[in-house]
Amino acid sequence: MVFAGNGKVLVQCDFDGTVTEDDISFMLLDIFASSHWRERLKEYEAGRITVGRFNTEAFSMVKADRASLVKAAIEGVRIRPGFEEFVAYCRQNGFRLVIVSNGLDFYIEEILRNIGADGIEVFAARTTFHPGGLDVSYIGPDGRCLDDNFKGSYVSSFLEEGYRVIYLGNGTSDFPPASRSHHVFATGTLLYRCRQGNMSCTPFNDFTEVISTMESLP
Repeated sequence: MVFAGNGKVLVQCDFDGTVTEDDISFMLLDIFASSHWRERLKEYEAGRITVGRFNTEAFSMVKADRASLVKAAIEGVRIRPGFEEFVAYCRQNGFRLVIVSNGLDFYIEEILRNIGADGIEVFAARTTFHPGGLDVSYIGPDGRCLDDNFKGSYVSSFLEEGYRVIYLGNGTSDFPPASRSHHVFATGTLLYRCRQGNMSCTPFNDFTEVISTMESLP
């Protein structure tokens, strides 16, 4: 068994581009926001604005209602193969599986419910819908609003609780929290960053590969 004899195990998993094959928030912005959201994305990718500011400004351009956004998310999502088996594997082995994502809580929860994987803990941007559109905010494990380092704040909290943390991710924002975890599964940009920074990780394309590797971890 993974980390046999070494206490509690927690799996912190990103959502967009990790559980899913595409970024659902970007898909929704392409459909429902003005094209100017891409300008904000460039600023975020260049490190000139935080993820909190990016999502706040980008999603302020969305005026659609919740039902329309959920419908588009469910119709457009592609789940990475093996995820449902991975959820079952974690439950069978007593591993605490949590989704920690810079994405928005409402579509993550609806997608998980739609594939029969509801019940997973989700920590993501809290979304408030109102007649003029929607607002997003990030709440850290201490209940305070955050503008940056959302994923890292949860890794810190879980480590303080005594968990051994397995991290799964695909993006630039996953690198700092992954670097503090006990074992890292990486794909996409995170895999590139790990290799560039000589950080140990296990590449993966689907969740069956993750299960196979976890079975052999000491």
